[in-house]
Amino acid sequence: MIVTFDKEYLEKLYTSGKSDDKKHRFQPDVVKRYRKCIDTLKHVPCIEALYPIHSLNYEVLKGDKAGKSSIRVNDKYRIEFTVTEQGAETIVYICNILELSNHYK
Repeated sequence: MIVTFDKEYLEKLYTSGKSDDKKHRFQPDVVKRYRKCIDTLKHVPCIEALYPIHSLNYEVLKGDKAGKSSIRVNDKYRIEFTVTEQGAETIVYICNILELSNHYK
């Protein structure tokens, strides 16, 4: 799959492991797992291949986040993304990395 980033800080977080923006700084363990999740998205052949990887907790979101999907970075963070098909290629647009509140646990 082709992975693109919706926001600059998400791409910097993946490529360099840190963000220049103070608002989007994360612990080293979260960054390491974020990068691992992006690598996984790049190497799976299709979105359905995420279902058997239970540690990612792949889910299609509902409600006000309809049209987005998510995978878990760890118990506290998830990556939200959209998936589009262009011919034979699947393109994943990374939208956000969010901290989950206690409501979602």
